[in-house]
Amino acid sequence: MAGNGITKTLVWILMGLLVIGLGGFGATNLSGNVRSIGAVGEADIDVTTYARALQNEIRALEAERGEPISFARAQALGVDQAVLSRLVSAAALEDETNRVGISIGDVNLRNQIIEIPAFQGIDGSFDREAYAFALQQAGMNEGRFESNIRSETARTLLQAAVVSGVQVPTSYMDAMLTYLSERRSIAFATLDRTDLATGLPVPSEQDLKTYHQGHLPDFTTPETKKITYAWMTPTMILDTVEVDEVALREAYADREAEYNRPERRLVERLVFQDAEAAQRAMERINDGILLEMLISERGLELADVDMGDVSAADLGPAADVVFGADAGTVVGPAETDLGPAIFRVNAVLAAETTSFEEAMPELRTALAADRARRVVDAQIDTVDDLLAGGATLEEIAAETDLELGQIDWHPGMNEDIAAYDAFRTAAAEVSEGDYPAVAKLEDDGIFALRLDGIDEPRIQPLEDVRDAVVQGWRAEATIEALRTQIEGQVEQLQAGKSFDDLGLTATVVDDLTRRSYQADAPAEFIETVFGMEKGEVRVIEGNGRLFVLKLDDVLPPAEEDEDLQRLRDALRDQVAADLSQDLFQVLADDIRNRAGVTLDQAAMNAVHSNFN
Repeated sequence: MAGNGITKTLVWILMGLLVIGLGGFGATNLSGNVRSIGAVGEADIDVTTYARALQNEIRALEAERGEPISFARAQALGVDQAVLSRLVSAAALEDETNRVGISIGDVNLRNQIIEIPAFQGIDGSFDREAYAFALQQAGMNEGRFESNIRSETARTLLQAAVVSGVQVPTSYMDAMLTYLSERRSIAFATLDRTDLATGLPVPSEQDLKTYHQGHLPDFTTPETKKITYAWMTPTMILDTVEVDEVALREAYADREAEYNRPERRLVERLVFQDAEAAQRAMERINDGILLEMLISERGLELADVDMGDVSAADLGPAADVVFGADAGTVVGPAETDLGPAIFRVNAVLAAETTSFEEAMPELRTALAADRARRVVDAQIDTVDDLLAGGATLEEIAAETDLELGQIDWHPGMNEDIAAYDAFRTAAAEVSEGDYPAVAKLEDDGIFALRLDGIDEPRIQPLEDVRDAVVQGWRAEATIEALRTQIEGQVEQLQAGKSFDDLGLTATVVDDLTRRSYQADAPAEFIETVFGMEKGEVRVIEGNGRLFVLKLDDVLPPAEEDEDLQRLRDALRDQVAADLSQDLFQVLADDIRNRAGVTLDQAAMNAVHSNFN
């Protein structure tokens, strides 16, 4: 049954790709004698399938990044190779299923096809005309489509046979859990510059020169790109967008239910089969029984009877009874669409009225923002045409509403236009000689940029960064002085003395695991603790401080830990999935090696030319 479910899902996905995937690509561009880009054994890799997969992958990348992706850029990101690898693996499985004779019968094929929603009529039954039309739109005939379904199903059966039922060895799980959940008891003291017995060190001029020369990367400017850009965002023009009163009143009318809400009640309703049962229940309420008890007797929960926030119009004939009651009271019986019922009023929500004048500022802001976005969108074609005609960014800023700007950009900047991911990505990728192109920002703004030059990394002279050098030298010297100061104490701790014996204030942490987090400690704190032996003492540095650690005890995982079983289950699922994927990859590699892979680069280039 699981296999059938997987197959149906894949069939629907395949159908979606067939009907939608070719849209805008132009399958006719691939007509001719070329039918495949290669093969694994006897299984061909269809040229149209390759083109469609490339297009879908590029579209997904564009949706993820929120900007157009050229085919050259997609190739640089390895999209074509990833698609090719996936299709080669699929062809390898198809060749293997043909070799061992795995297939589905005509009855199963028919059942799968008639269950595809795209082929069903208004009444939900299979519609042959819809079937033929959908295939025609996808550029396929029935024989080819049904052959694809057979191949896809056979591949799914073979893959499922390989990856399903993988069992993770118990010994492996025990070793993993021991590693992740083994506990440590640790004591540590923290020392900073206030603990120095000799006071803060004072650097000489030679000390600063030596430190500066020894840390040149810290005092080197990054590569900086000098970029000119033109941009426009909805926020930039928001104050210039006019919204007339007619549009505001129309928007107010559209949202009248939001601005003018009638009196409401928070209500629970318990429905009965007949009026007598409802009346008996109400009498029991009057005698002192709680509504919760009546609800429990019916095998229900409070969530089952909670109506939430209702108005009089929502209650029909029961409105007068419920809206005449005070908060906290139970009333009824009253007739409802479901039968006689009793009600508990939990709260009274007063009517809310917002006049047009009160709502106007909010409405104006919303309408202006929407119109500003449309104004910005309308500029895209204009700017595209100007750029195509050879206009510079300066000329575009003069002829349109886009604003001109310059920035000395380097990785790490996140101010003004550099706060946008789309701009940072474009700035990182732009090269000398690239022509400006319009791209969108995350807030529906647009921009185009030009690289004017690159400033190479430059070592800053000591005089320009003296304060930073002094600060860095002092931090380093402080740590060295602290290390020298506590050498004797570390030896005594190792010999069995306690922190208290040495006058050091220690923090004690029990049941520390590799999944734990120690606030204000250096990043290597946990790793260091779990690399120590019982009784061992180590010194680590972090944030201008020294941490003196002594491992007091090593303990096994806590069997009573409720998270332990959840961790075991999660690990088992993850390891099983990894093993399944590894087994599948081994099978695919073996098939490719046995059957042989042939690729037609000329055919692939023909496909690629359609994207350029």
